Amino acid sequence: MPIIGHYHIKDMKLKLKKGLKLNIAGGLMPGTQAIETGVGLCAVIPDDFPGFMPKVCVHDGDMVAAGTPLLFDKKNSQVKLVSPISGRIRSIVRGERRKIMRIEIETAETDMDSPVLPTPTDRTSANNLLAESGLLAFIRQRPYDIVPTPGDKVRDIFVTALDTAPLAASMSVFSSIFTKTDYTAGVALLRKITDGKVYICHGTDWQTGAIDGAEMVEVDGPHPAGNAGVQAANIAPVNKGETIWTLDLPTLGRIGRIAAGKAPEFRTIAAVVGPEVSKPALIETIIGAEIAPLIAGRLDSTTHRRRIISGNVLTGDAVGADGFIRYPYRQITVIAEGDDKDEFMGWASLSPSKMSESPSFPGHFLKRKFRPDARLNGGRRAMIMSGQYDKVMPMDILPEYLLKAIMSNNIEDMERLGIYEVAPEDFAAAEYVDTSKLPLQQIVRDGLDYIRKELE
Repeated sequence: MPIIGHYHIKDMKLKLKKGLKLNIAGGLMPGTQAIETGVGLCAVIPDDFPGFMPKVCVHDGDMVAAGTPLLFDKKNSQVKLVSPISGRIRSIVRGERRKIMRIEIETAETDMDSPVLPTPTDRTSANNLLAESGLLAFIRQRPYDIVPTPGDKVRDIFVTALDTAPLAASMSVFSSIFTKTDYTAGVALLRKITDGKVYICHGTDWQTGAIDGAEMVEVDGPHPAGNAGVQAANIAPVNKGETIWTLDLPTLGRIGRIAAGKAPEFRTIAAVVGPEVSKPALIETIIGAEIAPLIAGRLDSTTHRRRIISGNVLTGDAVGADGFIRYPYRQITVIAEGDDKDEFMGWASLSPSKMSESPSFPGHFLKRKFRPDARLNGGRRAMIMSGQYDKVMPMDILPEYLLKAIMSNNIEDMERLGIYEVAPEDFAAAEYVDTSKLPLQQIVRDGLDYIRKELE
């Protein structure tokens, strides 16, 4: 059995020891079933797709079917973002310098026929199908953590079938939408694109069994064990000059449906969770759906300000009650803002109700559910080289040194220290435990964008 640092692999089982587990109140009860809900309004938000430079191909008032292209990439017009529902373009919302913030689509009374896409027969047609269907945008390539370019040589493809983020629902909930046949068809299409392997990394509760054509890897460990990039780094790391793709299990199911000639599937199941949620629930909705109807009647009766997050507390986007569920469309978390609190000693309080990974606080030793808020709890300061990051990052890199190389724009050191293996989400746990309160995920995003701009 090979032992490599903080993990070991045996018989396609990956055990990760480093990571972070946050005990946060407001989680789902075991056996929770998804509740179907109608969708009146949804949005496509280009900022959810790094590397995609949007150009609009519709107008206000246009009628569109599910799967109709709304935006295409200026660099490669073949890559598109499509409408998740049949309806009418309500608004193309722009920001400063006419930046496209989102395209809002409201549901039509009658469905329209989705565009018919050809059945893939080889690598070129498989790439074309992903790009034209809009599903290529749901995949990420390493290096750079961006939407892939069709036609690139892909060494391996990694599918994550588990979500270890705080309060996340099991990926098994998607069995009500996708079948094993969908996943098998999705793997078959992806195998046309890569000469390497398609890995499906799943948790210990995986019930679907082996998927034909895929290398099945059982993964066990705390967050970020569910990140596809972390799984790739521990199985077959990406090196300079190589490209791998990463995606999640629902995306694989969507790919399988269009590969089999079926209508595109844009339903999703989102977990509505968090300390401010009195009725945690699984909601079956549409990707990009308006959040307000999804949380209506599910929050507690307090009057303090809340932060509504599309995603989990570590990597999600603060969107507000009038926002939309953002990529990867699987979770909505609600926590208190905390700006109305006035506690003795502030962030330095030793109250047992304060959640912390530091043994300096009593809460570190308590096996209880905490109710954290959105306060920073401290001030930003210079990076402390204490090894904090390494304790929660199950990757064979030196995170502090990589971050310093990024902040100094030292491309040679960035390459040497593993910039091609990482994505911002891989640093989310490190950002949480960081006593310096640095925006590590943004630093990594800026570093990836910088090196891509300089080298491409």
